[in-house]
Amino acid sequence: MRRSLLTSILFACSLQAGSVSEGLDPAALLKPATDTWPTYNGDYSGRRFSTLSQINQGNINQLTVAWMSQVKGVAIKSTPLEVDGILYFTTPDNVWAADARTGKQIWHYLRESQGDHIGQRGVAMYGTWLYFETPDCHLISLNAKDGTVRWDLELADPKLGYFATMAPLVIRDHVLVGVSGDATDVPGFLESLEPATGKVQWKWFTEPKPGEPGSETWPQGTDAIAHGGGMTWMTGTYDPQLNLTYWGTGNPNPVLNGDIRKGDDLYTCSIVALDPDTGKLKWYFQPSPHDTHDWDAVQTPVLFNDTDNGVERKLLAQGSRNGYFFLLDRTTGEHIVTAPFVKTNWSEGIDAKGEPRPKREKEPKPDGALVSPGSDGATNWLAPSFDPQSGLFYLSARRLWSLFYMTADGKPEGWAGRDRNLWATSFIAAIDYMTGKVRWEHPIGEGEGTAGILTTAGNLLFSADNNDNLMALDPATGKTLWHVPLGGRLVASPMTYELDGRQYLLTPIQNVMIAWALPPSK
Repeated sequence: MRRSLLTSILFACSLQAGSVSEGLDPAALLKPATDTWPTYNGDYSGRRFSTLSQINQGNINQLTVAWMSQVKGVAIKSTPLEVDGILYFTTPDNVWAADARTGKQIWHYLRESQGDHIGQRGVAMYGTWLYFETPDCHLISLNAKDGTVRWDLELADPKLGYFATMAPLVIRDHVLVGVSGDATDVPGFLESLEPATGKVQWKWFTEPKPGEPGSETWPQGTDAIAHGGGMTWMTGTYDPQLNLTYWGTGNPNPVLNGDIRKGDDLYTCSIVALDPDTGKLKWYFQPSPHDTHDWDAVQTPVLFNDTDNGVERKLLAQGSRNGYFFLLDRTTGEHIVTAPFVKTNWSEGIDAKGEPRPKREKEPKPDGALVSPGSDGATNWLAPSFDPQSGLFYLSARRLWSLFYMTADGKPEGWAGRDRNLWATSFIAAIDYMTGKVRWEHPIGEGEGTAGILTTAGNLLFSADNNDNLMALDPATGKTLWHVPLGGRLVASPMTYELDGRQYLLTPIQNVMIAWALPPSK
């Protein structure tokens, strides 16, 4: 296959009538993704591990293109849902439904909007209803049958700098949604809505109100806490047994000037556990206290269990943008492991809670501070994966250095500074979760990686490198088992599903959706 693959084999999606979803069975959200991929991460755990094994190490070299489908617009950064043989995927302002067997379009919804069009992660589904966030910070509910609008409501005022990119999360009769924003002088929040009407059930702000627990970590007698940021960019995870949902929160504001918000600035740059029925905070852990480097902690909180001395442990793992891997008890939030997965120079050590403590001298300053990792982070929104077969946690990582400057006027809002990325090289890291040590690295090239990770029971790890190659690795060793040039960057995460006894691997490349499968049996 040559670089011209995207232009020489493409066929345009044509609008056609076809079967549509009969609705999402809520039980599918509680099982590993197989004949369905019902939520952003495949299931509630965030592991992005599939129990499908038809495509495996023994036949990966036979993998071929099953179909290709092109859509108008910008690069697809979403993870499609697959329900009842229908795919639902997005770009900013757009939602498509397509036949998962052929890629042919069933319907297309377009709502042009103002606001930041940086990306869109996907939709959520409740029964026969879809939920979609827009660049102007609206939440829209569509009928999955035909893409018609059920209702359209504003989550937050875009004039204040809010926008929205995340895929919502459905937990029973709650649709959980969050907000995005860069240099936004307003607080972040997570909100639960009633699926039928969009009525607000509860709203949790990432900064507490003055006098509430956590408010003492902000300057007292000022209004800094009211302008604190902490956006909820990415989709969280959920433990049905504990009935807790886990989310990462964004960086505080001003982004680089920490002098006017002295303190740890809770609950920004934190992992939080909330009751999905009430929005009540159960526990928190802060990967980056008093962040001054734009290291949000919105990376996926991945859930899995193990057994230690005969006792089952319910665990939560996160590879954070600040360069550290964290392992927590997800029942209590108690720290178990904290370890760097790249070289870092910003922390003076780990405190008793397992949180890194920042060095004052590595904060931005007029003549610059050289810091690793850089402002784009040692990882970012790229989806990690946990493989229960190998027992390893995988993430797309970067070695990145930045110079962080403070502007002369030290503005009280927004960035109040600037940064300059100096150098970056990327790799896939396999982390032993019990120790935090990197078991193996697979280099993926100069610059910053853009692809997420999928692991499967076929003993395969799927991702892409910085030279536009889709690749399958051995999860145990990182050895390349298969690769193919795509002719464009994968800026999303692979996913997989099975229909009619055939397993498909789905990879969006620029504005093209490509489905891979083994050749049909003769």
